Amino acid sequence: MSKRIDPSKVIPVTGTDYPKPHDAPCLRRERKKLGGLAKLTQFGVNLLRLPPGVWSSQRHWHTGEDEFVFVVEGEVVLVTDDGEEILRPGDCAGFKANDSNGHHLQNRSKHDAVVLEIGSRDERDGTFYSDVDMRIDPGSDRYTRRDGSPI
Repeated sequence: MSKRIDPSKVIPVTGTDYPKPHDAPCLRRERKKLGGLAKLTQFGVNLLRLPPGVWSSQRHWHTGEDEFVFVVEGEVVLVTDDGEEILRPGDCAGFKANDSNGHHLQNRSKHDAVVLEIGSRDERDGTFYSDVDMRIDPGSDRYTRRDGSPI
């Protein structure tokens, strides 16, 4: 049985499950969940396509998961607490678990960008969003405000 995954045959998941209005910048993002097709359990691998003007996510950080991105094609702007950096094909960046320096990618160019995303999978992970009043608590898949109240 072949282990080869042909990304061109993988149906992308478009959009986000963020609650309104936080969903708007990410509605047209496309993720091909390659790690799931390989039945990986310890880390995820996504091929992310960002059309012009689209964000990878709201700026965020994880309490229990490491993340790594590698730009395959196009150009994205990495936004962190330290400022902005342009990433082009071959550039990469990593984000250690429990580092509260929130991050995300924005495509400000006129062309699609493609990024390989790799992240650990930890059921104890929590996610905090740097610029909006939103979080996900460890063991939950429900978005709440920072104070824990429902959105």
